[in-house]
Amino acid sequence: MNSMNFKYVRIQGKELARNTMYAKGIFSMCWQLVQDDIMEQEDADLFREIDSWFADNLPWPPQCKNQESVVCWFKTENSDEMLRMIRPALWLLDRYKHPYYLVYTNSPGEIVYEDQYQIATKTDGFLTIDELQPSWFQNETKSME
Repeated sequence: MNSMNFKYVRIQGKELARNTMYAKGIFSMCWQLVQDDIMEQEDADLFREIDSWFADNLPWPPQCKNQESVVCWFKTENSDEMLRMIRPALWLLDRYKHPYYLVYTNSPGEIVYEDQYQIATKTDGFLTIDELQPSWFQNETKSME
């Protein structure tokens, strides 16, 4: 995973988490595949090993334990080991054709937790939906009339 001079990276999907109304992260996406019996047993066991390794090696932000409306981001500067260990989970998402995105940013929002490897940022739990902007083509057509 290339940091491209960004401070933070998040692996997220297209579906929203109920408590944050924000895109689900990689652990939530993989657990959903396990719970929905989509993953074969061997792959589910692999993910359990990955999740266990992270439980032992990555601090769990108190806000996550309390199920507060936060999302976590890896720090790109010193989380090489974390990003290397998450690769098999990316492989599992690819194997089951579950779409995901690597989102890089320098402005993740209000940071409410930080450790050596990650940050947690506050979400307000509300989606803002803007009106559809007119296309440039429609505007161009009107100005030509």
